[in-house]
Order: sequence, then structure tokens, then C-alpha cells
Amino acid sequence: MKTIRIGTRASQLALWQADHVGSLLKKGGWAVEIIPFTTQGDRILDVSISKIGSKGVFTEEIEKALLERTIDIGVHSAKDLQSSLPFPFEIIAFTEREMPHDVLVSAKPHLDLNQKGVVIGTSATRRIALLRHYFPDIKVTTIRGNLQTRFRKMEEGQCDAMMLAYAGVYRMGFDDKIIHHFDTKLYPPPVGQGAIAIEVIPDLDPEVRKGIQDLVNHEDTWVRISGEREFLKTLDGGCSIPAYCFAEKSGKKIVFHGGILSLDGKEHITLTEEVHFNEAVNAGRHLAEKILDLGGLKILKGIKSGLA
Repeated sequence: MKTIRIGTRASQLALWQADHVGSLLKKGGWAVEIIPFTTQGDRILDVSISKIGSKGVFTEEIEKALLERTIDIGVHSAKDLQSSLPFPFEIIAFTEREMPHDVLVSAKPHLDLNQKGVVIGTSATRRIALLRHYFPDIKVTTIRGNLQTRFRKMEEGQCDAMMLAYAGVYRMGFDDKIIHHFDTKLYPPPVGQGAIAIEVIPDLDPEVRKGIQDLVNHEDTWVRISGEREFLKTLDGGCSIPAYCFAEKSGKKIVFHGGILSLDGKEHITLTEEVHFNEAVNAGRHLAEKILDLGGLKILKGIKSGLA
């Protein structure tokens, strides 16, 4: 068998993800080579992602390598991928999803978010809007960089706590800093959080494609995140839009939780819909259409004008 060349961001978490995918492929007898890249999102750390102005801030360099055939597959956090990939890229697999919720991490175990003046570090518009919705008195500051850098900034006093994805905190061994687990019913995660995505171009070696789909792809996760991504695609949303969609399996059904918030968190439209497993993709689109009709379109226009 040939060696599968895996392109990934160079952060410790991204390398963990690439190693994880590599370990799954090795079980099928494949050899792997991991090739790290520094992306635009890794280089520009003094502004929030929503203000950089590029939809592919964490993927562009890897996609270029795919086109140049210097790598065979790109490995990404599923939440970092655009809702509509540029031609000719496609996703062919999602790994089994880790617990997808957000957590609060801090060196202050008894921190109270209701306390006036508490400073929370995050750069995600969804997290900022949710925090402002539930805790209007807190202060939010932009904290970016890899997890190790973010924890160092917190220890230096730039914030009292940070709101992060459990998956990354767990994978990097920072569990002891978790002081609160956010309920996904009140704080739904972004599309794809907790899963790893495999991106390719159409002329990938068919044998490699089959190996990835057999060894890496997790069918339940694939169905759920495909529906979530259809939701985001219908909203025409990206990292600058505080929208969310989270699909969880319940027997032979899938329950979708979707919504959108204004940037200040004061307006919030959210819906829940239960569908049969094989209707997931259509359900994501239909849920987004309902939210747009209920006032989501007005919120979306306000967000885009505010970011212009």
C-alpha cells in the first residue's frame, strides 16, 4: 500500500488530530506521513477570526497543497470548515464525535459568571453572543492562539476564565482546569464541534478514498454533521455569524437544535426539530429556513451590516 500524506495545521491539537486519523489508517495497513502547515489563522493572532476577512483562515494553505498534490488528504477540526467548500474540494469522512459541548476553564474554581466585571476570554462570535445573552454584565476579551498559548494568556491575567470546546481541552490534557460544563440545550455547540473532517479533491486515488471511508468515517457522525452543515449553508453563515446547529441521536431519530443570535445577544431565535435518521440533511436546511422566516433573516442582515 502507498503512504497517505496527511496535511494538517501545526498546532499541538491539530497534530493530535492528524495522529489520530493516522492511527485509524494504520490499522488497515496504510503507512502515513504527517505534513504540518502554518495557516493564516495561526499567523494572525491579534484580531478575532471574524475580522480577518477570509473564510478559509484555517484551511487555505492545506487546500493549496491538495491542489498541488503534495498531500493526499487534509485533516481539519470539522468546525473550522466553511459551510460551502470552494471547488473542487470535498469532505469524505468525519471521525466519531467527541463530546461536543463547551466548557469554562479557569484557575479560579469558584468563579461566578453572575459576578459583575468577570472577564471571559474567547474570540468566537457564537460564544460571545451566548455569554452576553445569559450574563449581560460580563466582559469579553479576544483570546486567540493554540490552547497552550491561550492558557498562558489566562495565567498572565488577560482574563479570569475562557470558554472553550471540551474536545480540545480534553485532548490536550487540561481537564483539571475545567470549572463548568455548559449544557448543550442552553449553549449549543457550533456545527461540527468535536469531530475531525477529512478533505480531499475528486481525483484522489480510489483505493485511498475507500480506505479512509472504511477506516475513518463514522456513519452516525457523518449523518448528523451533514445535517448541521446544511443548516449553516442555508443561513450562509460562517465564523462571523453567531449561529449554531447541533444534532443528537435519539434512537432512530435525530433531534436538531438550531438558532441564531444578534451580536449583542439580545435577540435570540432558536428551534428544535426531531426527524428520522435518513432525513437529517433536509431537516438541517428546513430548520434554517424556518429560523430565517421567524426573524432570523432580519438578525442576519443586522449582523452583516454591523461587520461591514
